[in-house]
Amino acid sequence: MASIHSSKTRPFASHQTVTPCTRTHQIGALALVIITFFVTRIFDQSLNSSSFSTPTSGQYRSKNDVVRFSDSGGSIFWPQRGYGTHLSLKIYVYDENEIDGLKHLLYGRDGKISPDSCVKGQWGTQVKIHRMLLQSRFRTRKKEEADLFFVPAYPKCVRVMGGLNDKEINQTYVKVLSQMPYFRLSGGRNHIFVFPSGAGAHLFKSWVTYLNRSIILTPEGDRTDKRDTSAFNTWKDIIIPGNIDDGMTTHGSRIVEPLPLSKRKHLANYLGRAQGKVGRLRLIELSKQYPDKVSFFSSPLMHVASHLG
Repeated sequence: MASIHSSKTRPFASHQTVTPCTRTHQIGALALVIITFFVTRIFDQSLNSSSFSTPTSGQYRSKNDVVRFSDSGGSIFWPQRGYGTHLSLKIYVYDENEIDGLKHLLYGRDGKISPDSCVKGQWGTQVKIHRMLLQSRFRTRKKEEADLFFVPAYPKCVRVMGGLNDKEINQTYVKVLSQMPYFRLSGGRNHIFVFPSGAGAHLFKSWVTYLNRSIILTPEGDRTDKRDTSAFNTWKDIIIPGNIDDGMTTHGSRIVEPLPLSKRKHLANYLGRAQGKVGRLRLIELSKQYPDKVSFFSSPLMHVASHLG
């Protein structure tokens, strides 16, 4: 039995024999490393010379169309447009008549809300940015050449003035977006939306499904208003200031003239509500500790606005 067992295991053991690493193997391995190094260098040099060579006349219309970056390793040419000394963007602004339902987001279900009434107060940016882009030199009327798409809507104003309720706003946005082939093409990445209040994109209940890749302009990026998540993403969204009435910023005579520093009695002024937020509660405490430095004022209007969202 012992002889049979040994005869069966002997062939198996022969497969486990290891060839010793001789000097010849070591020299061959070293030679392979050296050859690989030099071949890689040659490949990189040929790639750089072909990829970063001077553009031909067919690639760019003129020398002014490119920007050249040089260092010890060679030169790289980038398109002037978007990377150079001037900005060249093309923005398409959706027309209120081209998409069914877009007018409801601008004027309410009955079409009775006027833009002039929406342009006032903190939320007026939703109207001003729209008007600015309609007159902008970057505006294009050809969708196929646009870099960005602006979707005009005044959801905050429409909601506050009773033009649409929350459910109607959500349904209308979904309806509007479903009619935008360029929105579907990019997943919404090149589409811009303005949400001018602290609620941000939460005015559109289904934002997480439809606008999670879109560019959102809003004044309070990190505010969730007791929601589980924030609609603001620092990698794509932009913080904008709240609207200030033109009469306070225009040149010449203004509604309110700023006080000279010598006549200002307070270092800071807080207007609003606490809402149980730690930072705001701390400001109230400071105003009580230093009444000659910090003033705190809570107006009924702010309470009304908070209940409206």
